[in-house]
Amino acid sequence: MGRSRSFQRNGWYRTPSDPRQVPRFRCKTCRRTCSQQTFAASYYLKRRDLPPKIATQLVACAGHRQMARSFHCSKTTITRQIERLGRHAILFHARCLQELSAIAEPIVHDHFETFIGRQDHALGVGTAVGARSWFVYDVDPAPHQGSGRRPDRQPAERAGPSRPYVASIRRTIQALLPRVSGSRRLQCIVDGRVDYLKAVQLRGWKEQVRLRVYPNPKRGPKGSPRSPEAMARDAAMFPVDSLHQLIRHSSADHKRETIAFGRRLESILGRAYVFAIWKNFIKGRSERKPDRTTPAMRLSLTEMPWRWERIFVRRLFPARIRPTNAAMKLYRKLWTRRLPSLTHRHAA
Repeated sequence: MGRSRSFQRNGWYRTPSDPRQVPRFRCKTCRRTCSQQTFAASYYLKRRDLPPKIATQLVACAGHRQMARSFHCSKTTITRQIERLGRHAILFHARCLQELSAIAEPIVHDHFETFIGRQDHALGVGTAVGARSWFVYDVDPAPHQGSGRRPDRQPAERAGPSRPYVASIRRTIQALLPRVSGSRRLQCIVDGRVDYLKAVQLRGWKEQVRLRVYPNPKRGPKGSPRSPEAMARDAAMFPVDSLHQLIRHSSADHKRETIAFGRRLESILGRAYVFAIWKNFIKGRSERKPDRTTPAMRLSLTEMPWRWERIFVRRLFPARIRPTNAAMKLYRKLWTRRLPSLTHRHAA
């Protein structure tokens, strides 16, 4: 009743694309007006039906031009809407982490390798996945020089720890440590990269973080039997390996042989957050059994699988949710140093 007394009805309006009546309200304190659409995720949109449709096709490996032809709109409209969905997914993921009581499972962490624009601009996307729930807890970028046979690059065994990877791991651990209950330690299942040990040593997290290392063993030709070390590594790292395979399969810009590279780091990570929301709340854990329980249901965040329409119901504000600094840099498009002149930085 307190909220209803603060506002009074102030008419309604209609839009050409939606015949329903949208009520307007006036605040009795500041005398300013707003509408019901002000607090909807589809604010300022002429096509309010597009966000759920675009998100569905985005995780189904559809390109921007294909979606534009299917939805009878411009390709630039699809591109702008995907950027908008990425910002909403960043805030939605941060809000979900705030609703978690505590992390009571090991975290499987690994970096997903892709490119930014071209193959000499490599990007590692750090993914932290729950070992039992398969919930995607964190997504963090690690732009680096890349590897290969180019003369300006050093082999991985000679280069030692990589600064971008160490910084990405530190940001992920720093975001997950407050979610762990007081007496427990954060258990991280990782591969044999030296960056994990370096990241824990730099911040003095030896007493708070426990690393369970499963090095990547040498494997024989394709089809040859796996060694016991390889079987142990694959079983321990399965949640994150399965996520990476699903990303390769469901995203055109992350396939091994493609010309559809992401053009900017913020765009790639925004789509990664959209994919994480789909993996956590919409997709079932297994499609073979079938197991329709989602990772969010395993963590008691939801009671049933969600749909995209429910995720895009309410508008989210960063000042109220307060994501991490890394997530806010992605939201504000501040990660890339130099942006094209026609691209504006989102300020709301």
